[in-house]
Amino acid sequence: MLRFSANLSLLFTEYDWPERFAAAKQHGFDAVEIQFPYHLPAEQIQAALKENALRLVLFNVAAEDLLQGGEGLAAVPEKQAQFRVAVEQALAYAKLLRPATINILPGCCLNPDRLDEYLATFKANLHYSAEAFAPLGIKVVFEAINTLDMPDFLIHSSAQMLEVLAEVAQPNLSLQYDIYHMSMMAEDCREILQQHMDKIGHIQFADCPGRGQPGTGTVDFQALFKIILASSYQGWAGAEYKPVGASRDSLGWLRKY
Repeated sequence: MLRFSANLSLLFTEYDWPERFAAAKQHGFDAVEIQFPYHLPAEQIQAALKENALRLVLFNVAAEDLLQGGEGLAAVPEKQAQFRVAVEQALAYAKLLRPATINILPGCCLNPDRLDEYLATFKANLHYSAEAFAPLGIKVVFEAINTLDMPDFLIHSSAQMLEVLAEVAQPNLSLQYDIYHMSMMAEDCREILQQHMDKIGHIQFADCPGRGQPGTGTVDFQALFKIILASSYQGWAGAEYKPVGASRDSLGWLRKY
């Protein structure tokens, strides 16, 4: 079964935040995700979810300066204390909002000579995060991001994700597989989904190139969604795209599936 969630950080941005929840419900979604929810009180999010009969399925641990061109938090050796504060913040939100999944963004390494050190720090922080969220029954995921949009990103391939997952080896840790980012890295998304679906805890998608809705690029979503449908995947597929035009006009794919 395909279960779609609307990423409210990119979809329905025509509306103020409180109205985005209602718009998602009105246009056919039963679940939402938010990249970074911390600008809103958790109680306000909880009320909006309840009012619109929505489930929050994913949000990210804060990543500090990552979206402004910095290295983020999760892999920087000198920022481990700050990362743990960010995990505590995410835990406080998670205790109230009960998401299915929490995402850890690996971040960037701007000094190639320290790459091994950054990877070791990231793995240690993943282990810490998985243990922190396990008592709540929440899965922890991490994702690869393409190096065209974000140069120097620490994890940028499925092979790297699989290697890290095997090394950390926490039972509630899995992959967030982003079809857009891996398509930008010229990976065969069909092959990865067919071979490693059991290791994927959350899926996100946008068309490639351009990161618009399905049908605006070259990704064969019919083939990919067919693979997901035929698998044992029980998670959500998050629409994390930048709508070409109004959000409501970008949802032809949703009506189809």
